[in-house]
Amino acid sequence: MARSVGARDKVRPKTEADRLVRPVPGPRRDLWICAILFLATFAVYFQVRHHEFILYDDPDYVTDNLHVRGGLTPEGVAWAFTTGHAGNWFPLTWMSHMADCQIFGVDSGAHHLINVLFHALAALLLFAVLRRMTGAVWRSAFVAFLFSLHPLHVESVAWIAERKDVLSAFLWFLTIWAYLGYVKRPGRGRYLMVMVVFSLGLMAKSMVVTLPIVLLLLDLWPLQRIGFGRRPLPNGRGSVGRILLEKVPMLALSLGVAVVTYVVQRRGHAVMPLDLIPLSQRLANALVSYVAYVADMLWPARLAVFYPFPLHVPLWQPVAAGLAVLAVSILALRSIERRPYLAVGWFWYLVTLTPVIGLVQVGSQARADRYTYIPTVGLSIALAWGAAEFVRSRPRLRTAMAAAAVASCLACAALTWRQAGFWQDTISLFRHSLSVTSGNFLGYNILGVALRDRGRLEEAITSYREALKIHPQFEEALVNLSRALSEQGRADEALTHVAAAAQIKPDDVEAQYNLGTELADRGRFAEAVEALQIAVRLKPDYAKAHANLGSALANLGRLDEAIAQFNEALRIDPGLADVRKNLEAARDLQRESGGKP
Repeated sequence: MARSVGARDKVRPKTEADRLVRPVPGPRRDLWICAILFLATFAVYFQVRHHEFILYDDPDYVTDNLHVRGGLTPEGVAWAFTTGHAGNWFPLTWMSHMADCQIFGVDSGAHHLINVLFHALAALLLFAVLRRMTGAVWRSAFVAFLFSLHPLHVESVAWIAERKDVLSAFLWFLTIWAYLGYVKRPGRGRYLMVMVVFSLGLMAKSMVVTLPIVLLLLDLWPLQRIGFGRRPLPNGRGSVGRILLEKVPMLALSLGVAVVTYVVQRRGHAVMPLDLIPLSQRLANALVSYVAYVADMLWPARLAVFYPFPLHVPLWQPVAAGLAVLAVSILALRSIERRPYLAVGWFWYLVTLTPVIGLVQVGSQARADRYTYIPTVGLSIALAWGAAEFVRSRPRLRTAMAAAAVASCLACAALTWRQAGFWQDTISLFRHSLSVTSGNFLGYNILGVALRDRGRLEEAITSYREALKIHPQFEEALVNLSRALSEQGRADEALTHVAAAAQIKPDDVEAQYNLGTELADRGRFAEAVEALQIAVRLKPDYAKAHANLGSALANLGRLDEAIAQFNEALRIDPGLADVRKNLEAARDLQRESGGKP
């Protein structure tokens, strides 16, 4: 009996394009979800419009950065692409900060709200890509709401210096969206679009280097471009070789950016040498961190902006953590045919955390909440799809599971509101951090800086001394203690501490600058010149160091050199009125002595 065309249409195998372009019932529902997601994000984070800049990275990135404060200029853009300032290479992020300064000036509230906007847009894109790939509305919405409202992500959103996180996440999900378009209808133009957006992501934050591996995971599920086990590919389509070849240009870009980032961080002295933190300690901390991040996602309590690297980790902790990671990985692989979302979600988490897990230790933190911004999306996917499968055979639990999902999102929103409140200023943030961590020498030091800025010198000195009790060789705290003591008129103590800092770390620019300043205040101008020359060599665009070097040289009668240093200081920062006066005075002395004006 002949079959009708309609019958043949009903049984024909689905193609790759069919899977990517699923029927979209209820587009209004999707729009409502997007609207609620966007408004919920701003409702939780809108308080940051009243928050200040934080005295931790924000000065390097914005408030004390003359290149950024100058706005978007040809010189600034050239600097953004060539600098390794603050131990990073992310030209797009630099230009984003420049654009903010161009439009809003140094208005912390506006800078904060731009972070929130990028975060909200990233959440919308996450919902869109999951919805497009899987056709699942509520699971996709749940993952997007967790991403948007989870307190573990407050650090990435409420910290202006973490613009790189929210900007790179927006471009991460935009790259996946472009990739879905390419998979649906392969072509050079669409592939070029993927490469362009991916390149922009790499220029926002180097952590995007893992995205090609994540795209391979998505090829496995839900795109089903790669077969596994006994599962056949639809219509026999999908060449593993071709799919891998697609990723080669992206992997090449990732490798290049990884090398550039490592070199920049090494030159910026951000990479900890192995003699300070041995590989065994790094591996132990990495294994523990993999488990700690999962725990923080499930129970986000005692979150802090800085977690000190532990001096000693009990052997049982990394052993137990390593076994746990191995066990989950084996279970995910064994269930890959029946539950591929578990493997994709788990390995998304492991892979995206790898660059920041601490095997190449950058900074002195054990871990950081901001590192979970993209990785926990994988865990959320595994959780959402796993819960949906659990209730599929237990329909009576469907309502309870939906209620639990809503309740978890509301609980996250409340916790995020509270956590964001700690970011209102430096004092509030670091007092909270000190209350939930131990051995936090960096926290005491930055709290001291904030207290000193408020004129609370005695409290600042106490805080610096607490930092030095924990870490006696912490040169930054020694420098800051010296400044506070100097302001109190305790000159000899101040000089002792700053000299110790310069001896501990001769390449610390602030130690050399403060040593030179203290020596100059005591009339020891020749010694001051030596220290300040080191400071300007270490940081050529340090305007105040050039200015103080000029003053010391002038006091030694080396007027030509002094005038050159004053001119350099004014070239870097034309707003230094006192330097202009000193320059005129040096020129007058030069004329009186018969030299060239």
